[in-house]
Amino acid sequence: MSDCLFCKIIDKEIPGDIVFESDDILAFNDITPQAPHHVLIIPKKHIATLNDLKNEDRLVVGEMVKTASTLAAELGIAETGYRTVFNCNAEAGQTVFHIHLHLLGGRQMSWPPG
Repeated sequence: MSDCLFCKIIDKEIPGDIVFESDDILAFNDITPQAPHHVLIIPKKHIATLNDLKNEDRLVVGEMVKTASTLAAELGIAETGYRTVFNCNAEAGQTVFHIHLHLLGGRQMSWPPG
């Protein structure tokens, strides 16, 4: 997707503070962090929203969640707690239409999130 910000980060057309990369996943620090640790975990395959997921995307979504768990441990926030969030469409707060999992930690979280 030529106009997708995250696809441009995947293609290294624009810089990202990358913290993890595999064949299917890229993770990088959010440029507007909402917690001391705020990482975005994305599939390298462009999928606009959760509503666009296909059966064959199940493995990559599972890999995204597992990557969040692994990164939380590496960041030292696994034991104290962290939050993972998928936003779907504008009313839920999705601003980049390429699915991404937010990993947030390093501070006390409140509920409901808002």
